[in-house]
Amino acid sequence: MPYPEEMCAPMRAELTSQGFTELRTAEEVENKLPNASGTSLLVINSVCGCAAGSARPAAIHAINNGKKPDNLFTVFAGQDLEATNEARKHTLPYPPSSPCIALFKDGKLVHFIERHHIEGSNAEMISENLRMAFDDHVSVAS
Repeated sequence: MPYPEEMCAPMRAELTSQGFTELRTAEEVENKLPNASGTSLLVINSVCGCAAGSARPAAIHAINNGKKPDNLFTVFAGQDLEATNEARKHTLPYPPSSPCIALFKDGKLVHFIERHHIEGSNAEMISENLRMAFDDHVSVAS
């Protein structure tokens, strides 16, 4: 059973207020993620403490400090179940985890931060990891 929307709304807004597009259905994921040109950052969001303390703040910091991917997407694990399952198909061979952060270039996975890399890491460390990946794969600073 999904988490209640009223509980997740502020966690969704933390990313959408920074320009992330929510993909709430499997169809939205399939239509946008593999077909996006350029670079795409996908945050698989969740209600856990490491999402609040590290993953979301790191993603926000990374996109606001240097190069920025062309597309910013998010799905919410534990609530948008079909969308999350569809998104996870694109992060194979990595096992399902949430939160996690994936960088795609022309629809192909090029960088992935798993939950076990988020747990115990602070937002600054994760942001630096993302910014290094952006330096390698994102063509223009915004």
